[in-house]
Amino acid sequence: MIYLHWAILIIYVATIISAMTAVLMDNRQPAKTVAWLLVLLFIPLIGIVLYYFFGQNTRKEKYISQRSLDQLTKRSMLSFVEQRDLQLPEKHNTLIRQFTQQNWALPFKNNNVEIFTDGFSFFTSLLKAIGQARHHIHLSTYIIENDPLGQLIADALIDRAKQGVEVRLIYDDVGCWRVPNSFFERMRSGGIDVHAFMPVHFPAFTSKVNYRNHRKLCIIDGELGFIGGMNIAMRYLRGTTRSSWRDTHLLVRGGAVYGIQRAFLVDWYFVDRTLVSGEEYYPEQPTTDTQLPTPNLAQVVTSSPIAQWPDIMQGYVRILLEAKQYVYMETPYFLPTEPILFAMRTAALAGVDVRLMVPTHPDSRLLEWASRSYLVETLDAGVKVYLYEAGFNHSKLLVADDSLCTCGSTNIDFRSFENNFEANIFFYDETMAMRMKKVFLDDQEHCSLVDEQTFAHRRPFVHRLWESLIRLLSPLL
Repeated sequence: MIYLHWAILIIYVATIISAMTAVLMDNRQPAKTVAWLLVLLFIPLIGIVLYYFFGQNTRKEKYISQRSLDQLTKRSMLSFVEQRDLQLPEKHNTLIRQFTQQNWALPFKNNNVEIFTDGFSFFTSLLKAIGQARHHIHLSTYIIENDPLGQLIADALIDRAKQGVEVRLIYDDVGCWRVPNSFFERMRSGGIDVHAFMPVHFPAFTSKVNYRNHRKLCIIDGELGFIGGMNIAMRYLRGTTRSSWRDTHLLVRGGAVYGIQRAFLVDWYFVDRTLVSGEEYYPEQPTTDTQLPTPNLAQVVTSSPIAQWPDIMQGYVRILLEAKQYVYMETPYFLPTEPILFAMRTAALAGVDVRLMVPTHPDSRLLEWASRSYLVETLDAGVKVYLYEAGFNHSKLLVADDSLCTCGSTNIDFRSFENNFEANIFFYDETMAMRMKKVFLDDQEHCSLVDEQTFAHRRPFVHRLWESLIRLLSPLL
């Protein structure tokens, strides 16, 4: 029996050493490497389980070759996309070229945008658009709940499928863990092509749980595109109570719908191994001033763990460092990577009015504890931190200098910037920026401005120590 104990101990130690070696050889950010080494070293058994599910860096080796896939989708889209007299704003030309070269996020002019800041208006518009679909509906969501709203959306999709409309649905398997399979089987039986993104089966002990599709996209006939932060769930319809969810979503008409379409079809190839292409998916967009009164220039930018560069994070860094007057940001979770934290502090120290809005209480106490030490660092540099008090603010937006803004699914945290499949739309237009600025300032009316002294120094020592310890795990959260 004593030999069995020694054998188990030797196997365990060998496993720990192998895992720590793998972490070191991945050449990740030092902070993330150290966090994983501490977890493996000081949390017996549980550390190994956490690493197996969340820590393995298999993203570039196993799942998809985005480089070859992008070549296919570029050809399919560019065959039908042509823009005449496209002029790029000089002050944002560098950022636009960066996104184009790294992400193949083409800039499109003449976009009309409707902004939704509550679930009632968004879901009403979504249901109307679904009901008017003639050729195809492409829907991608992190969560679609088996609740009255989810069932209503499912019924609307089934109805269009029975009318001969092509309906494709991607849902994230981890985001929908609690949704019964019967919910999706009913849609499949109704003629909808449904796929889970990177299914996770715990009996198979897969590490795919770490890489999730967090995008929220919907394209109707290649003419309308929805993009933003709202999932499909009743929590967005609770009114203005403290348990309600406040979020931002957009309806886009114009050339930028091509970018939203491409983002979906790349994911569709991933889950179905079918390359959907053709002129009917990239129809000609109206371009006359009478139909689209704004020259609103936009780029749809995606990021993922299989991409060569963290495109959206790099975009945020450039915006912060190039800002002259202000940068306003909303995020439900604030666990910034070092480049983002550095850029925020640098901008604030240079006199830029940097404002950060986060919920007073996120939907996770662990994330709340981990974020507090980061908030203290931003406060020290002069960033104004606002705590949203009228519910849980799940909105993800940024606006800068009355000339640029973005909205999408990307949180300001390690997971969004490094592990999730995300999508944001960036606008280079004064009118659009002012509209997004108004959204921020309206939300600010429901916030309290953090007092630096109280927040940073007057809380009990034990609380501050605990938050600092949890911060060590922030790259893993």
